[in-house]
Amino acid sequence: MKTKFIKAWIALLVIELGMAPCSAQQFLDTFKPGQAWLDDQDNAINAHGGGILYHQGVYYWYGEYKQGGTTLPSWATWECYRTDVVGISCYSSTDLLNWHYEGIVLAAEPTDSLHDLHPSQVVERPKVIYNESTGQFIMWMHIDSADYTKASCGVAVSVSPTGPFRYLGSFRPLGHMSRDQTLFVDDDGQAYQICSSDDNATLHIHPLSADYLTPTLTCIPIFERWYREAPAVFKYDGKYYLLTSGCSGWDPNKADMAVADSIQGPWTSLGNPCVGPNAEITFNAQSTFVLQVAGGPSKFVAMFDRWVKTDLPSSRYVWLPLTFSDGCPQIRWHDMWNLTDFR
Repeated sequence: MKTKFIKAWIALLVIELGMAPCSAQQFLDTFKPGQAWLDDQDNAINAHGGGILYHQGVYYWYGEYKQGGTTLPSWATWECYRTDVVGISCYSSTDLLNWHYEGIVLAAEPTDSLHDLHPSQVVERPKVIYNESTGQFIMWMHIDSADYTKASCGVAVSVSPTGPFRYLGSFRPLGHMSRDQTLFVDDDGQAYQICSSDDNATLHIHPLSADYLTPTLTCIPIFERWYREAPAVFKYDGKYYLLTSGCSGWDPNKADMAVADSIQGPWTSLGNPCVGPNAEITFNAQSTFVLQVAGGPSKFVAMFDRWVKTDLPSSRYVWLPLTFSDGCPQIRWHDMWNLTDFR
């Protein structure tokens, strides 16, 4: 009886004082790489292999929504662990730390076993860009069969950053394989898709059409026979930079940073940009995107996934500041950091 009275008294006090109930999740002010990251409803952020779009003052984070058990197919000849396709998720934020779940913006197609988005297929590394001339948000992603032989890219469109996105289909750009991939829009509005091709032996750069929906008739192969994947492209002080990982399945390896005066090359490797504990295995993670912080021409955030291959929904995120030392990009480990830590 005493407990009930106390609860009733507290509720009455809240009403009388006009006190608003506390939000589910406390306001975050610090990045903690590799640790659990919750959204504003106290749920784990579920946006793996993702990328960021900044539009009209809001950041939108798109990624693979991983749910359910992780399996290794009985026919597998390599560690192609997978979860059933659920769809592409979207989160929104104004500060890159506190995120609101906007929902599944491109959903799986569970009733059509032949559809690219069927749960049995592979949908990875979604990236979204905005086309100023058409007013459309364009999503490209890696589309594959469970055995990774389809090696294609898929395209979807929306009139809103929070979807829903309408799936247009998949193809191999100019007939070439396309696996791990990203998008980049240059200062002049020209967009590019960059992907691992030729059984991951070579990276291909594809200039896109004016509507960003298809590649043009140009393919720029770079780092042939280097076996690089997980590309992330950014531009700083007139130069182009390309962050990649090696090919070792779900297991981490050494990152590489390359630089070029033109996105068409030639590209020159600068070596591993990571500094700190486990730098030789990219902090036990793999690159997915490099974000230029709005309003900060020299502020970049390097985004990585820390994969848990036998339990993929438990995979976490490693976000770190990317800075420049003597003209070379550097990604230094921090247990904790915030956007004021850029030097």
